[in-house]
Amino acid sequence: MNYRIASIKGDGIGPEIVTQAQKVLNAVGAVYGHKFEFTELLMGGCSIDVNGVPLTEETIVKARECDAVLMGSIGGDTRTSPWYKLEPSKRPEAGLLGIRKALKLFANLRPAYLYPELKEACPLKEEVADRGFDMMMIRELTGGLYFGNRYTKEIDGVITAVDTLTYNENEIRRIAVKAFDIAMKRRKKVTLIDKANVLDSSRLWRRVTEEVAEDYPEVEYLVMLVDNCAMQLVRDPAQFDVVLTENMFGDILSDEASMITGSIGMLPSASLNETKFGLYEPSGGSAPDIAGKDIANPIATILSAAMMLRYSFDLDREADAVENAVKQVLKEGYRTGDIAKNGEPTVGCSMMGDLIAERV
Repeated sequence: MNYRIASIKGDGIGPEIVTQAQKVLNAVGAVYGHKFEFTELLMGGCSIDVNGVPLTEETIVKARECDAVLMGSIGGDTRTSPWYKLEPSKRPEAGLLGIRKALKLFANLRPAYLYPELKEACPLKEEVADRGFDMMMIRELTGGLYFGNRYTKEIDGVITAVDTLTYNENEIRRIAVKAFDIAMKRRKKVTLIDKANVLDSSRLWRRVTEEVAEDYPEVEYLVMLVDNCAMQLVRDPAQFDVVLTENMFGDILSDEASMITGSIGMLPSASLNETKFGLYEPSGGSAPDIAGKDIANPIATILSAAMMLRYSFDLDREADAVENAVKQVLKEGYRTGDIAKNGEPTVGCSMMGDLIAERV
């Protein structure tokens, strides 16, 4: 089979880590008889440098013509980069919000899994880390505060900022269905995270999700307030399977979940629309301070490519092969600097990509 992939390498370490993911995908193609064609597109700071804007209509059109998008990291140093002297709508991250909206990517999936080999890198208590955890954070991606009406203006002589949090029942229902469908393939447990004791939007989330849960009698359905969830993630992460939540809560909680794995460089993500189309990227940032030094961890991007194989191309066997190759490399003791213990030898970004590709 032939698959067309839009490759947005982005900024900072993005080009390095995406190149390694492409290397692994090409190894998959060689072993399993597929061909992956990559279309290189610009977005983020590199697009600002070339086009004056973080996202062009040409990038959107060409991305739509592909079967999926593989992306690196977007942005730079907010203190020193000239990109951040531009108005907010022209900055690198505006391209990310723009492409999510243009491609109708409403569901963000972030698995958080603690590899036994990296248990010592987990910042949690030893008895908590010993239990391990394997959760899927599912975040609504195109609604809520990040996409609501906003303004800052003087009202009665006082500068006032307003951000609007809006959700409708259809937006909630479609991602709740996605969460329960994914739970059916996992341990059959969904926990909705909200702030229903305060927010009307959360009360609507709870009402609609309860209706969806009735269609999945095999799935255990629980609710938890967001402040409690923030505590439970560091107290007992093993309790979670599928975690469902709205945009801002998901943004914060998924980063927390990523760090308890030991390194954000290990966490992939997928953003899906209502078809098989998805955008796949690592959960971490562009790390401009280490860009070009061949020390970035490419595993999150490689695992994002595995999610692409699974969710967009229905290639479960091939996705398993990539994930197992990552596990094998870790079992053999290979580490990039961010996941190495003190004094443990390390390999560079490119070498890690080679090692994983060889084991596919």
